[in-house]
Amino acid sequence: MFYRPSDGHGLPHNPFNAIVAPRPIGWIATRGAAGDNLAPYSFFNATAYVPPQVMFASTSAKPDRGETKDSVAQIRETGVFCVNLVDSALKDAMNASSAPLPAGGDEFRHAGLEKAECETIACPRVAAAPAALECRMTQIIPLLGAHNFLVLAEVTGVHIRPDCLREGRFAPPDRLSRLGYHDYAAIRDTFEMMRP
Repeated sequence: MFYRPSDGHGLPHNPFNAIVAPRPIGWIATRGAAGDNLAPYSFFNATAYVPPQVMFASTSAKPDRGETKDSVAQIRETGVFCVNLVDSALKDAMNASSAPLPAGGDEFRHAGLEKAECETIACPRVAAAPAALECRMTQIIPLLGAHNFLVLAEVTGVHIRPDCLREGRFAPPDRLSRLGYHDYAAIRDTFEMMRP
């Protein structure tokens, strides 16, 4: 099968998200004038080591936030956010936090999650997350298409849950990832390969 995205794929479901997978989930926490917000984004990744940098993309809008969603609106307001990583123990809370609450609705409370404060930025984080990255936004770039924004940031602080450190390495019990459609995977089996 070959298709041009501009012509449509002709399938019952768009295969693009499932082809580019697995993708880590960036569980983005923000704080703004409307309150605290938490939302999962599967267009998320690390982009550089020194200084450490990350990105996520927001690809839809809410009627009460104009051309974007709560996360991007609050990052524009404050310039900061926290990326929380997700393991399978947090999958139901992560999913609950994706509910389309009105601006000002607290997804931490909605999902039954305990908040913790960040150290280098004025922002909440998920206390139970395997790791959390405190971030200072460097750019928000409009992308092609309506409501598509790329958020780039420098990581200014890193939290690691104590049980996720083994012999000096970050080693959580598993890592939840997005596969596309409504599919997720808990990655537990790993192996090492030495570069030539």
